[in-house]
Amino acid sequence: MANKRSLKKAINVVCEELFAEAVAASLYGNEGYKENTEALLLSVVKIHKEYTCRVSHPEPGMPAKQYYKDLREKLAAQVSELVDQINNL
Repeated sequence: MANKRSLKKAINVVCEELFAEAVAASLYGNEGYKENTEALLLSVVKIHKEYTCRVSHPEPGMPAKQYYKDLREKLAAQVSELVDQINNL
C-alpha cells in the first residue's frame, strides 16, 4: 500500500486529466451533448471528492491493505467507465 499522500496525489492527477479531457471533448465535439457533458464533469468532481475522503477515513473493522486495494479497484472501474463516456461524446 502506498501512503495516503501519494494515493491522494494519484487521485488528483487522474481526476484532473479526466476533467481536462471532458472539457476538451465538449469544446471540440458536437454542441448537442451539452447536458451529457455537464453531467460528466459533475461526476468527475463527485468521484474526486468521494475517493479523496475515503482515503482519509477507512472503514473500521476492515484490514487496511484490503480496504485500499478495494478502493483502488473501484476507482479504476469508475475511471474506465468515465473514459468510455468521454470517448462517446
